[in-house]
Amino acid sequence: MDRSERHLTCRIMASSGGLYTLRVEAAEEGSPIGLYETIQIPARGVFRHKGQTPLVGDTAEVKIELSDDGKVDMERGILMEKLLERKNELIRPPMANLDYMLITAAAAKPDPSLLAIDKLTCACVAQNVVPIIIINKCELAPETAKELIDIYSRAGFPAFAVSAKEKWGETELRDALQKILPNKIAAFAGASGVGKSSCLNMLFPGFQLGTSSVSAKTGRGRHTTRAVTLLPIDLGNSESCYLADTPGFGLLDFENFHFMEEDELIWSFPEFESKLTKCRYTKCTHTKEEGCAILEAVANGEIAPSRQESYIVLREELKKNRYKK
Repeated sequence: MDRSERHLTCRIMASSGGLYTLRVEAAEEGSPIGLYETIQIPARGVFRHKGQTPLVGDTAEVKIELSDDGKVDMERGILMEKLLERKNELIRPPMANLDYMLITAAAAKPDPSLLAIDKLTCACVAQNVVPIIIINKCELAPETAKELIDIYSRAGFPAFAVSAKEKWGETELRDALQKILPNKIAAFAGASGVGKSSCLNMLFPGFQLGTSSVSAKTGRGRHTTRAVTLLPIDLGNSESCYLADTPGFGLLDFENFHFMEEDELIWSFPEFESKLTKCRYTKCTHTKEEGCAILEAVANGEIAPSRQESYIVLREELKKNRYKK
């Protein structure tokens, strides 16, 4: 091995103006840059030639070139050489290797949009991301919060009711996250003003992110984040994870971005799967056919009507997708 070189395995934490902020996750013995240190470097032209774009969340191999005295030129001696295989890639905002999406909605102010939540859960399932539903501001509308928890629990998703303002439900949610998040990447998602940053600050008070109030005129909040940034979080018991506070997840557009084919949508509704072989017709669209097992499950209360309604709307959107095969 050329001892004028050392190698690192790094996580891309942020990108801005062509510069990438990397956090060292593994360091070769003798490296002048140690474990968990951060560095800023540009991406090499090799990625352009390969048609690759490094994304926040990517794991990258980094080479350090040492001078004769064993030191490193921090501007020219550090090269990001290779991206490791991705688990997934999200479109908006652009990031990779997301494990969990903490989909946050408010019980009130702003009123919850079940279609928006369902778009997020569908995108998650299609991208091999586990959705976790968080209903915030439950002190404002406890019955609505209860209904939402019931809908998404029956759909098969972990669901929690909390109040970041009153500190309700934080222990149960924190305990659950401490069990599943070690060594994972998670992101908060949802409409502006629902309290994503407030929930993050409640759960992990060492990371005080900016929060915004809801506009009295529009009933919507103002985005407080501008770009994807991963935050290393200490979960206790020597465990840690990455959390991302990001803009843009609430802008999912099934007509102009390719998430899945029209016929694949059904697999993004986990509670539908056990019914698919029980429909009267082999080519049932699960929208209006007589003898549809899914429609029967909606009628008898097994499946929430809002989930079936979202399926129909999203199916129509996917029909119009400009990238449709």
